[in-house]
Amino acid sequence: MTFVVGENCIKCKHTDCVEVCPVDCFYEGPNFLVIHPDECIDCALCEPECPVDAIFSEDELPEEQAVFLELNAELAEVWPNITEKKDAPEDHEQWDGVEGKLQYLER
Repeated sequence: MTFVVGENCIKCKHTDCVEVCPVDCFYEGPNFLVIHPDECIDCALCEPECPVDAIFSEDELPEEQAVFLELNAELAEVWPNITEKKDAPEDHEQWDGVEGKLQYLER
């Protein structure tokens, strides 16, 4: 099983989760993070670190966010690995909790 980064990470992109990952399975895009499903060891350390509650266990991923399981796997293959915390985007607060953010995902 794996953990999955969901929709609320888009345009929020906090990287607190990256610091606690013991296997460095996070990958960074322009405005979103993903978890590589083949590298994730299901340790659950990242989930409570996300300040916008955007990380889910695969078996607890909301049905309306099922597309993010595939997106995490796809984008982890092409985006660079991230292992250190960075500052969140300046406008991250205005995007927290906004629905329908998938349209803003930058590849």
